[in-house]
Parts: sequence; C-alpha cells; structure tokens
Amino acid sequence: MLRLELNGISKQYPAVRANDGVGLRVKPGEIHAVLGENGAGKSTLMKIIYGAVQPDEGEMRWNGELVSVKSPAEARALGISMVYQHFSLFDTLTAAENVWLGLDRAMSLPEVSKRITEVASSYGLDVDPQRPMHSLSVGERQRVEIVRALLTDPQLLILDEPTSVLTPQAVDKLFVTLRRLSERGTSILYISHKLDEIRALCHHCTVLRGGRVTGEVDPTQQSNASLSRLMIGAEPPQLQHKAAKTGATVLSVQGLTLAQSEPFGVALKDIAFDVRAGEIVGVAGVSGNGQQELMAVLSGEDVRAPAGSIRLFGRDIAAHSPRRRRHEGLHFVPEERLGRGAVPGFSLAQNTLLTRTETVSRSGWISTERVRRLTEHLIERFQVKAGGPGAAAKSLSGGNLQKFIVGREIDANPKLLIVSQPTWGVDVGAAALIRGELLALRDAGCALLVVSEELDELFEISDRLIVIAQGRVSPSVPVADATVEKIGEWMSGLWAPATGEARHAEA
Repeated sequence: MLRLELNGISKQYPAVRANDGVGLRVKPGEIHAVLGENGAGKSTLMKIIYGAVQPDEGEMRWNGELVSVKSPAEARALGISMVYQHFSLFDTLTAAENVWLGLDRAMSLPEVSKRITEVASSYGLDVDPQRPMHSLSVGERQRVEIVRALLTDPQLLILDEPTSVLTPQAVDKLFVTLRRLSERGTSILYISHKLDEIRALCHHCTVLRGGRVTGEVDPTQQSNASLSRLMIGAEPPQLQHKAAKTGATVLSVQGLTLAQSEPFGVALKDIAFDVRAGEIVGVAGVSGNGQQELMAVLSGEDVRAPAGSIRLFGRDIAAHSPRRRRHEGLHFVPEERLGRGAVPGFSLAQNTLLTRTETVSRSGWISTERVRRLTEHLIERFQVKAGGPGAAAKSLSGGNLQKFIVGREIDANPKLLIVSQPTWGVDVGAAALIRGELLALRDAGCALLVVSEELDELFEISDRLIVIAQGRVSPSVPVADATVEKIGEWMSGLWAPATGEARHAEA
C-alpha cells in the first residue's frame, strides 16, 4: 500500500498555473525527492499535501483512503508534518513556545522543553528551548522547525530546503536522522536544489517543470549533470573565476569589540579584517557565532561600533546610518528574504524603492514610470519568474525572490557589496546566475564580503576566506591555500595565530 498518492492535482493562481495535473506516489519508509527549478510548483504541491493550500482539481489518498485535508491541523492529525522553507515561527515567543503551539497540548510547556532538549541532542541539532525566536539566526530557526516536526513522530515528513543554511557537519547529522526515520517506516518528501544531497540520500525522485511532472528517476543512478538537464533543460553554466586584480582597501575593520545587544546575542571580540577592490572575501562559520551581529554593525542597523573601527575608503563610518552608507557606496543583502530583504505585501516595484532611491527626485517626488522600468529591468536581467512589477513579493517562490533581492543590489553598481546567504534556497541554474553576477561585479572592481554557510559556494567564488567563531574572526587565508578540513576545524574556533600556536576562540 502507498503511504501517499496524488492524482491530477492542479492549482491556478492569477499570474501562474503552479500545478498542472500533478501525480505523486510515495511508499512507506521512502525518501522521495521532488526536484525542480524555482517556480516549478514544488512548494505549492507540498502545501496542498499539508493542507495549507487547497487544490482546484485532483485527489489525495492517504494510506489508501481518499482524504481532503483542509488545514495543517488536519494534516498533523493524519501524521503529516512539514518544515517550510520560509519559517512559520513567532518572533516574540521562545523556541519551546513555538514548538508547543504546533502540538496537541498533551504535554505541558516544561515537558515540551525537556523533549526538545532530548530530541535535539539525539539528532545532533543544537536548540536552546528558552531562546526567543528574534534572537536566532536563520540556521538556528531552521533547527527549531526540524525539531518541532520530529516531535510529532510523523508518518510523512515534508522538508522544503532543510539544509539550505546548515553546515556540512550539521547536514551529515541530519541525514543520519532521516535515514533512521526511514528505517522506522517514516516516509520523507525532500525538496532540495543540492543535487549531491539528493543523489546521496533519496530513493526516488519526481521532477517538476512549469508545474508538470516531467520525469521520475532513481537519483542514485543519475549524475549531477543529468539531474540538471531534467530540472532546467540544460546544465548550469560553468563559472569563470579569474585571478583577482585587487586594488585599494575599500572596507577596513579594526578593533571592533561590541557587547551583546540582548541576553542571547553574541558579543563581537576584537574583529579585524579588510576587503579590497576587485576581490571577494568569504566568511564561513556555524550559524549563531556572530554573523548576524557582524552584519548588523557593518550595514548600519547597529550603530554602537567604536569610532574608527569601521572605515570605508579610509573614512570612519562607524556612526553612519544605513542610508548614508548606501550613498557612500555600501549595499547590503540580509539573510532573511521576507521582512528584511523585502516587505511581503509590497509589490516588486515598491520593494525596488526600498534601496534604489535614484527614482526619487530631490524634492521627494517618486517617478512611478522610472520605478516600473527599473523593476522590469531587474526581472529580465536576473530571470525572475513573477507576474510583473505589480506582483507582491510574497507571491514569488523563495528562489525567485532571492534573485530579485540580490539583483536589486548588484544592479546598483555598489563599491562595496555585503551579502549574507546569497543563494539560499535557489536552484542550480539560479545559483550559477547569482554567483556569476557576483564574480562579474568583482571583476568590475567592486569589493565583496560574502557570508555563507555553504562551503562549496565560498570555495567557488571567494579569493580569500575568514572564519567567524564565537564572536571572533580568524586570520584570512587565500582560497588556494585552504581546505574544507582546515576551514571546518576553524569553524570550531581553532586556528593558528601569528605565534603559530593553536588558539580556541573564547566563549
């Protein structure tokens, strides 16, 4: 008997047909990948299974019985759990309170906190049940979502880009967990753009393109190239990473020490590094080690930096606002797409105005025609699948919204671009496009600081690497001299200072 069977599932939105007669069959204990480029209809299909979206046509069978799932609560009652790509968590509540909301109240809040600690420990997921959500990084929030799903002991677990902001070590631990669940009979629907993961983990793969099923394969018998062809109709372009031709120092950070701004934050301790024109400096590190705090102080969201600790072209900008820093050539892409990079209910044109103020006259008048043309240009240049400049940001798939946000800042021709998680949740073709644009920006003389938890990405595009651990940064190392093993060791806080002796980044 099949655990899940979908027949003829269709869903039409005003600007796009997200699913068009989709069929899907999942066996008990099967890890089943759903593969497709951004906007192919994967997330919509998962939300239909989970009851968050209602199909226009088609039927769903659960353990052989015809069912109509009207809400996530009904799905959980059947034994279906889901981890969304865009998290469904309340910032003002703790991790334990967020998890408790998704359970049936059979356990008290203290019991839930205890279970979170037990489950997180057994699966190698570092989660503090008492941490407020607003104090957590994207990677830490993802761990909370995964633990919440595991606590329901599901028959079917849906994971939408579960490893997009996890470190390689955390991914390995997650895979051990998923294989253990599979052996117990839990079925897993696994959405990922990381083809190596799908080939290593999944038993079966259904491919979507343009809302339709275009193929079913055994991923263990496929190469990355063949899966790419099935997904996007071609292999992603190869990046041309030329040797860097560096110029003057653009960003200089020296003696940046900053107390934590909240009880669960990370203090920054004597941060020192620089970024020159014409190079990409990559920042590696396990989520929650000070990346958020460093990005906030560099972008100008946090203006507590000591005078002289942050310099742009030699000028002290420690006290400058984000707007002033943009005028001086510093542009910034935050790790959180919805709510930070874009306002969900705003149109793409309105979101363009958030940072591209050249469409506003000195007297404060907005040229709506210029905004529309600029937004259309961004959509075309960065191959964003959207219903035009008037489409709401929240209507785009995660990957397409990421292309728009990153593209908005790249297209501004910044002198310094700081990017956090540039290809989070985007398909291989879109990731290649974004990385290629970052390299082209570097070759044009821009200085780039890229924070990413994907080591493969950092090794692919960076010229130098630094590691952040427990609020400290390592010395920089040229990518040619770095290894995954060395960077992984440094991510634990171990690196060699000038004296040649090993040092551990203090808590």
